[in-house]
Amino acid sequence: MPWTYLLRCADGSFYVGSTWDLERRVAEHNEGLGAAYTRRRRPVELVWAGDFQSIRDAYFFEKRVQNWGRAKRIALIEGRFTDLPGLGSRGYAGTAARLRAQEEGSPENWSPAEDEG
Repeated sequence: MPWTYLLRCADGSFYVGSTWDLERRVAEHNEGLGAAYTRRRRPVELVWAGDFQSIRDAYFFEKRVQNWGRAKRIALIEGRFTDLPGLGSRGYAGTAARLRAQEEGSPENWSPAEDEG
């Protein structure tokens, strides 16, 4: 089954990927056999995964999430799906939603000093 997944790296950043075999792929990241990004930021922890009908769909969702900011990724991880559209918008509504997400985020998931795209 194809998957899109989010990993939390040791430095608190997130990595987004897609795979056919989720368990194997996460193990590869932790063994240093994954992407160069995670190799330098081990250990990693699987914090979200979604299954898809095709690898193409999983890959396209991976690319979509890679363009999301930290607040939107945290909303996905926490299952706050109704917050996702507001976190992606520009202007006042998007800014207010991002600030609200920062204030409500749990400390292990959010650091206002970090700015990850």
